[in-house]
Amino acid sequence: MVIDYHDNGEHARDVVESIELEGGRATAVGADVSKEEDVEKLIDAAVTHYGSLDILVNNAGIERKMPFLDTPLEVWHQVIETNLTGTWICSQLAARRMAGRKSGGRIINISSVHEDITMPSNAPYCAAKGGMKMLMRTIAVELAPLNITVNNVCPGAIDTPIQDKLKKDPRKVEELLSEIPLHRLGSPDEVAGLCVFLASDEGSYVTGASYVIDGGMTKQSGSL
Repeated sequence: MVIDYHDNGEHARDVVESIELEGGRATAVGADVSKEEDVEKLIDAAVTHYGSLDILVNNAGIERKMPFLDTPLEVWHQVIETNLTGTWICSQLAARRMAGRKSGGRIINISSVHEDITMPSNAPYCAAKGGMKMLMRTIAVELAPLNITVNNVCPGAIDTPIQDKLKKDPRKVEELLSEIPLHRLGSPDEVAGLCVFLASDEGSYVTGASYVIDGGMTKQSGSL
């Protein structure tokens, strides 16, 4: 497994160490997914260390919350280039390596419930995730004859460090939980489990789908 990092090599090495402690093999490689030459380096590392590229998980993402009228063009470009252009580059270069192999491959995008539901003050992020949905659906059809599946995993509110600030405010926590029928945050392990299914033999007949994992949030909102 190749673990990509952009500016936190120490954290990536911690991830590698945790994988190795479980008996797995992993390598950390620094790369900016919005740059084609960096992604080539990532893919070359996978093939060099492990012989082939079987599964790609597009997990890089950033968001910059601010009102639409105040959002600089620079912020739009930053978010789109990482979240959407990065997904395009990684998927295209990975699929080129997977093509021609009988076993094909799997592309799994970490999208968001915001590929379908709005989030005021986060327009670039929502636009990127909406674009990721149609990119996934389109290339899933194109790549199916090559036995390459493409799917999106769409988390809602997940208990990661991005929620640390919110969790210090009980009122905001309760406001968020009131929007979730299961009345709790999801765990990273639950999202990872869904990714494992899509990467497994049991997920081999699934392609072109968005899997929402949000505790019922989108159903309560009436958006899906």
